[in-house]
Order: sequence, then structure tokens, then C-alpha cells
Amino acid sequence: MKKFMDEDFLLENDFAKKLYHDYAKDQPIIDYHCHLSPHDIQKDRIFKNITEIWLHGDHYKWRAMRTLGIQEQFITGSGSDWEKFEAWAETVPYTMRNPLFHWTHTELKRYFGIADLLAPQNARAIYEQTSELTNSQEFSTRHLLAKMKVETVCTTDDPVDDLQSHIEFKKENNAMGLFPAFRPDKAYALENPSSYREYLKKLGEMASLDITNFDQLVEALSKRIDYFHFHGCRMSDHGLEQLYHFSQHPNSPDAILKEVLKGNAPNKEDLHYFKYSLLLELCKLYHAKGWTQQFHLGALRNNNSRMLKALGPDTGFDSIGDFGQAAALSRFLDELDREDQLSQTILYNINPRDNEVISTMVGNFNDGSVKGKIQFGSGWWFLDQKDGMEKQLNALSNMGLVSCFVGMLTDSRSFLSFPRHEYFRRILCNLFGKDVANGELPADEKWIGQIIADISYHNAKNYFLF
Repeated sequence: MKKFMDEDFLLENDFAKKLYHDYAKDQPIIDYHCHLSPHDIQKDRIFKNITEIWLHGDHYKWRAMRTLGIQEQFITGSGSDWEKFEAWAETVPYTMRNPLFHWTHTELKRYFGIADLLAPQNARAIYEQTSELTNSQEFSTRHLLAKMKVETVCTTDDPVDDLQSHIEFKKENNAMGLFPAFRPDKAYALENPSSYREYLKKLGEMASLDITNFDQLVEALSKRIDYFHFHGCRMSDHGLEQLYHFSQHPNSPDAILKEVLKGNAPNKEDLHYFKYSLLLELCKLYHAKGWTQQFHLGALRNNNSRMLKALGPDTGFDSIGDFGQAAALSRFLDELDREDQLSQTILYNINPRDNEVISTMVGNFNDGSVKGKIQFGSGWWFLDQKDGMEKQLNALSNMGLVSCFVGMLTDSRSFLSFPRHEYFRRILCNLFGKDVANGELPADEKWIGQIIADISYHNAKNYFLF
């Protein structure tokens, strides 16, 4: 019986071990999509205790704690930081077979050198040991990133952000690259006219114009894209249930916008047509700048209206949606491609049933101009665990070229989440190692090792224009 989480964790044979330890383990990290705070990075924040850095904002952990019956007071409520950590320590033993069990103990080991399993019996000792470390300069945000060999971080930033943290960080000539990514979801979120009008007011102020029609909205976003580009942005990102496409529609996006500005909420068809129209214009602007665009597709968000009202969004009440993806996605990408305005694109799905859909879709628009121009993104959100990663890698391998894959990202709000890259690399090496052991691949260590190194680091390094 193997020891839990030893140095060969998830590696089932000698060839897999060789691939990981010699070709993947020590590669730098390009984290091209995450939700870390650029302010915390620029200020080199020091956290008061382990709870601040580990539990605040982590809706993965919050969902598990609620499932176990932990009261909200000790999750997002008024409980002290120690009480919240104590509640998490109570939860951890019950997370077996959930990736949280692996992530928790990998993070304790990699950052703090703690190999013990977290449980109520040792919670106080681990809390005090880790909190003493986190509340020190050696565990500031920049030191944590350096410890994990993070070379590049791309944050997620709204068009109205002033990017001051990125600007100040760049002035310091740091070795690590910190770059914004343009996330304009609120620019086409017409569902609530009142909040949308408030957003357009902010956007207009940042772009120095009044937004009263669709052309002015596009102009304002274009100005913000110019601003982001000047400050190092080379990537956009979008969170959508699905992409939309229309050959014709009875209303214009301008007419739909003007009704919303009057306070009238659009019907579903008008809403979808507006999103399609604005996204099309945005994608053309990205192409003109040479940006990469990302589409995160399929999440069903804010399912619990009572908790949304109490806690707000992004608090652990989202799930996998079952939206149709293929037809409109194909037509949307094709409309851009016909005009030669399709940028490098990464497509992520949250429903595993769409793995084969996405893995074949990307092949439709690879045109030989760029290696892996259209990418099937890594297992995302509910799929960034062993089974989800394996299924994504297998679908991409079977129907595309996994050798051209740009690899893993954290998609996280936590500065302790970077061992997820290690988790991915171990899973990747084990898949190849099993194929070699089964006689399905040749035992060509140098060539397969190069593919592993490329997926772990070099493909991303060559793909993104940071």
C-alpha cells in the first residue's frame, strides 16, 4: 500500500515518475487566468493568520462546510478567524474523495511543511503554526508567488478599473509579470436596468463620454481596451451561459439599449441579441490588438436567491448548467473567421458532457497561422479535479493535439492555490506514463518529456504575448 501523498503522489509507474520529476516539477508557472487581487500583490500584503489567506473568499470550502451542517456564522459570518478555521478543520476529514482533501494537504505541505492531516485534534496547533508564518514578511503575497516559481499572473479586471495596482507594480521592475485581463461581463448585463445604468455611468466617466446609444457604448469600451493595452493587457475573458448568434433580429442593439436606459428590462431574445452584438464588436477590437480571448461557458449562477440576497454573488451557490453550446458557438466563431477577425481563443466548458463538443470545435478554426490558435481550456471550476482533468485531457488527446495545449491555470482567489499546477502536472504525467506502460506509446523519454514540459510551461510561454 502506497503512503498518502508521498513524493510520487498520483504517479502510478516509473515512467510517470520520471516525467514528473525530471520534466514537469520544476517548470515555472504562467497563471494566465486567476482572480487574485492585484492590490494585494502590489502592496505585498501580509496576512494576519491562516484564515485570512485560506478561507476568506474560498467558496469551494464554503460549500463543503455548509453541506456538513456548519452554520453560516462560522463560514462567512461574524465568527472569529479561529472559529472559522476550527470549523474548516472539523470539515476536512469529511472531504475525503473530494479534491479539497488533496488541495488542503498539498497546500499545508508545500507552503508550511506540515505533513499531518488536518483534523479537530490538531487544529489549534496548526492554526498557531501557520498563522505565525503567514503573519511574516516571508509569507507576503510576492514571497508566496516566488516560492511557487510563478513567473506571470493575469488578474481579472473590469473595464472601469483604473489599473493603478498594475501600473505601480510595473514601475518597480519586478521579475514577475503582473498583467490585467479585460472582463467586460457587466457591459452586456442588461438584466437589471437600474444597476446597468449605474454601470454605464461609471464606464462613461472612465472613457470621458456620455453613453446614450450603442455606438457610444462600443466607443467607450474601445477606449478602455486602448487603456488596458497600454498597461500591458493582452487578454480578455468572458463568463457566459453560452455564446449566441443571430442572422437577423427585429430590434437593433441600439433600440434595445435605449429601452433599458428608460428602465425597461429586455425580453430574453433581445437580451441574447444584445450580448451577441456587443460581443461581436468586442471580439473585433481584440483581434485588432492581437489579444487572446477567453470564453468560460456553461455555469448556472446564483441558484439560491435567498442566499444571493444575504451574501451576494460568488459565495458558493453556482452549479453546472445544461445549455446547448455547439451550434451558436460555431456560427459565432465562423462569423469572425469569415472576416479574418478571429483572435487566439480559449474555450472552457463547465459541463463535462461538452468535452467532445469543445475539443472538436477548436479544430474547426485552427488555420495554421498560430500553433494551437484555438484552445480547449483546462478543466474549469467543478472540473479542475482528477477526474475532470483526465476527461479534458483525454478528449483533447483523442480529437485534437494535446501536445499543443497551453496547460493549467488556478482560476483562484487564494494565494495558496498554486499547488493546483502541481496537481495538474502529476495527472498529466501519469496519463502519459500509463500509456507507455501499456505499450500504447513508445518509451521515448526525451520526446515525451519535451511534450510534458511544453504543456506545463513552454506552450503558454510561446502562446501569450505578455
